Amino acid sequence: MFERFTKDARDVVRGAVEHADGAGAQAVEAEHILLALLDREASRASFGLAALGLTDRKGSVRSSLTEARRRAGLSQADAEALAGLGIDVSEIVARVEEVHGVGAMSGDRKGKGWWSGRRTFGRDAKEVLERSLRIAVARRDRHIGDEHILLALTARPGVPAEVLADHGVTYETVTRVLYGGGEAKAG
Repeated sequence: MFERFTKDARDVVRGAVEHADGAGAQAVEAEHILLALLDREASRASFGLAALGLTDRKGSVRSSLTEARRRAGLSQADAEALAGLGIDVSEIVARVEEVHGVGAMSGDRKGKGWWSGRRTFGRDAKEVLERSLRIAVARRDRHIGDEHILLALTARPGVPAEVLADHGVTYETVTRVLYGGGEAKAG
């Protein structure tokens, strides 16, 4: 599969590994892939994100991802579902952080002497990369570009898709911007 990745897509994967390393995460997750996409410039995905107005709101996306990480990766929808059962996720996070420190539920192991060998990919990151292949095949593209990775992030339920949707970036809007049907089209 990776032989079909464009240079931009490979750079996204490398960037995701760097974000995971920087966070001290145990594995590369879908959120790290999104963070790597936000770092990109002059690529199809960066064009799509800019056309949807995300260029000036990258900080907000990063903050939303950080907040989800503090909730142990629970999406806002998950937190609301638990609230419906009488479970206040914010209160649980506050209590855990009161005892163990801020970010205790994030799963990051920064400063914990974690082995720094080859970084593994978590289940959700693998699913994003697999879905990017399926999207490229469905579009009859002979390559997998960073635009396919962006589409895969928006098509897969979870925190990255929720955060992107909260910022107006959905599968439909990205498709419209990148492939037509809207005012802008990536070339």
